[in-house]
Amino acid sequence: MLTRTRPLAPASPAGDAPPVIETRGLSKRFGSVAALDGVDITVTAGEFVAIMGPSGSGKTTLLNLLSCLDTPSSGHYLLDGIETAALDGAAQAVVRREKIGLVFQQFHLIPYLSAVENVMLAQHYHSVADRDEATAALARVGLGHRAGHLPSQLSGGEQQRVCIARALINQPALILADEPTGNLDEENERLVMALFQELHREGRTLVLVTHNPDLGALTDRVIRLNHGRLEA
Repeated sequence: MLTRTRPLAPASPAGDAPPVIETRGLSKRFGSVAALDGVDITVTAGEFVAIMGPSGSGKTTLLNLLSCLDTPSSGHYLLDGIETAALDGAAQAVVRREKIGLVFQQFHLIPYLSAVENVMLAQHYHSVADRDEATAALARVGLGHRAGHLPSQLSGGEQQRVCIARALINQPALILADEPTGNLDEENERLVMALFQELHREGRTLVLVTHNPDLGALTDRVIRLNHGRLEA
């Protein structure tokens, strides 16, 4: 069972929106290497936040922890009031399924499934598969006419938009994206960011890992990492 705890500390951003993400002293070590070292962040409901920093700064490590794909070595992470470090693997999977939509740089589409079947795959984790809903999700990202195509028949930008449709199909309040435009040309980058901005206007919370300062400038706030620590 998922249990809530009280917030660790007052939210750092101004405003009355409740915190969706809170970390305190969040750290991740790989042997003697501290990939993340005592990170304290708060992201409130409806924010669009970029995580930026040089290669090796801990951006992807932080996103993996926020998405419950990995567990911290120490520290606290509350997601919507739930202390995730106290959850076992099965409970963390429930959190990912019910609260988070993930968008990856490498797409992670099943090559022998069509676009609509790749979107429906996310529904299976809820024991529900609705082709009409999946087709509607593809139409929202401009791919309703490509629903029957395999990933190999889609461009990189189209594949990324399938990933966004898959992330949205279960209506998560939080979207986490790891370099979602890293493999895209300028036009498809523009299309993907326009989709994220639309989701932001709808009130969803988005956290975007990017190395591109132009994309960071489109968000509400930038969190900067360097050598696993927050920059002042």
